[in-house]
Amino acid sequence: MMIRAEIAVDEASIRKVNEAAFGGRDEADLMERLRAEGAVLLSLVAVEDGEIRGHILFSRMWIDTEAGALEAAALAPMAVLPEYQRSGIGGKLIREGLRLLQDERIVIVVGHANYYPRFGFSTALASGLESPFPREGFMALELQPGALEGVRGKVRYAEAFGIG
Repeated sequence: MMIRAEIAVDEASIRKVNEAAFGGRDEADLMERLRAEGAVLLSLVAVEDGEIRGHILFSRMWIDTEAGALEAAALAPMAVLPEYQRSGIGGKLIREGLRLLQDERIVIVVGHANYYPRFGFSTALASGLESPFPREGFMALELQPGALEGVRGKVRYAEAFGIG
């Protein structure tokens, strides 16, 4: 299994992975909007036997505080072809993405409360953040220790998310 940066010729395969994993077009359409907006920080693919089997994307987001906007990274979407789910591909994508994002301070994810904590994501770290998502699935990770200490504010995603 090789994890590498997305290249232009991967786009159709990445779309296929996301449509298959999520059972629809929403996440694949989101990726296209994030690319068009210029909000993508990192996009990685997992390739094995010449096939893209997984994909992860990180985009720019902000935490609006009384002192101003703090930059953060949003992890979304992350997808693995259904026939390869539960084989460790998602974990490899997350770990490599977080390793490559070490210049970032904060990563936010909305996802399964039983999955993302194994990578250090926590609802407690996100407790000072206002979000349109249910608390149990809204998690944060500090890539720099203490990055969220005392931070209170509202998260603001890239326009492509349509969250407003």
